[in-house]
Amino acid sequence: MFSRVLLAIDLNETEGARRAAKAALSLIAQSGGELHVVNVIPDSGMAIVGASIGQSLEDRILTEAKAALLDFANDQLPDLPAERMHVVQGTIYDRIIRTADEIEADTIVVGAHRPEFKDYLVGPNAARVVRHANQSVLVIR
Repeated sequence: MFSRVLLAIDLNETEGARRAAKAALSLIAQSGGELHVVNVIPDSGMAIVGASIGQSLEDRILTEAKAALLDFANDQLPDLPAERMHVVQGTIYDRIIRTADEIEADTIVVGAHRPEFKDYLVGPNAARVVRHANQSVLVIR
């Protein structure tokens, strides 16, 4: 059932990412499936903001995000091949769903932060992934 699992992590929320990684590894151990991990760098929003940031800063942010994902994977996801680590940029929930579709994942594991009253139960990105994904979604608190 869990032949290809996409673990979506937020490297700014280290403890939640660790819990989600542990759950994803457990699913893979049970099924013998393949694990992929994605970290989404939010886009800069309005074009004027992106233009003021500049391409060199965007490139540096992407390079640093890839290095941070590699460090996380080396620590939490031993033996994960580099081609299964994905750093993408855009709207968080949309890029998680698109990455899952691109790699033909059958399951998405996503962490959820402690909700504020306005996003009761799960965070807004996790909730959107649950509502719109074509795959089964496991939300880890």
